[in-house]
Amino acid sequence: MTKLIVSRIAGLVPMLLVVSFLTFGMLHMVPGDVRDRILGTEATAAQYEALGEKLGLNDPFLVQYGRWLWRALQGDLGTSAYNSRKVTDAVMDTLPVTLSLTIGGMFIGIVIGVPSGILAGLNRGSTIDRVAVLIATVGQALPNFWVAMLLIVPLALWWRIFPATGFVSPLENFSGWIMSIALASTALGTSASAALARQTRGAIIDVLQRDYIRTARAKGLPRRLVTFKHALKNAAIPLITTIGFQVNGLLGGALIVEQVFGLNGFGNLAIESVRTQNIPMMQGVVIMGALVIVAVNLVVDIMYGYVNPKVRTS
Repeated sequence: MTKLIVSRIAGLVPMLLVVSFLTFGMLHMVPGDVRDRILGTEATAAQYEALGEKLGLNDPFLVQYGRWLWRALQGDLGTSAYNSRKVTDAVMDTLPVTLSLTIGGMFIGIVIGVPSGILAGLNRGSTIDRVAVLIATVGQALPNFWVAMLLIVPLALWWRIFPATGFVSPLENFSGWIMSIALASTALGTSASAALARQTRGAIIDVLQRDYIRTARAKGLPRRLVTFKHALKNAAIPLITTIGFQVNGLLGGALIVEQVFGLNGFGNLAIESVRTQNIPMMQGVVIMGALVIVAVNLVVDIMYGYVNPKVRTS
């Protein structure tokens, strides 16, 4: 397992370098100049040149990238061109909000989707199966932001069970943190639970038709033992892939749900940086988003190795 983890991490380094180079290059090809937005149209040529020198925009592209990469490796993603705020500070202040919603949404998805899929797969063709498939299909069709509005009106505005806006850090108040992300996470987890239920159902049905399952049943092993010891472990392999995809999808979905609940998360930071053409902030958002996705994929690979011994020896 250690060899697997080390090899996966080593393979991620060149990929992150390529991502950082492409991100840096593509953002610098965006039309317009940040100096125009900061100084306005009445700035003199000397002011224009001085600001470019201060921001390092007068240097060649590779020099700018090398300087940015060296600072990024030390944890410094640059400084906002508008308010001199450190990009790293802005990202670290907002990322916990989005990660909280993503983790909460994934928790809802797994708790609801996986047991539902198992139950439907074990009862293929029954009423339980048909109802589960219908609910999963509807769940995948509903937009997250629409589900969020359906939840926020009765539970936050009418009955005031949950707060409608605001975020509480788990380090300050854990129960308050749960309450602050409950509605947003449930809205996110709706589509995730539907996708996981469908995938789990399909995987269970496929595994139960395998020869080793028939052999186990022919030996007279109890159904519960066959299901939980043999079927579920092998059905978990495609399920892990689906969970990885869903986590990445929830990160994107959280950007929209944050707007509904008025949460100052990673999505707000991304939208604001794009709106103002704040290149240093945009770079930090993209790079940090890529790091999160890479970390998720690394966890998925490790889980593969845990479930499937062939992956550890390949």
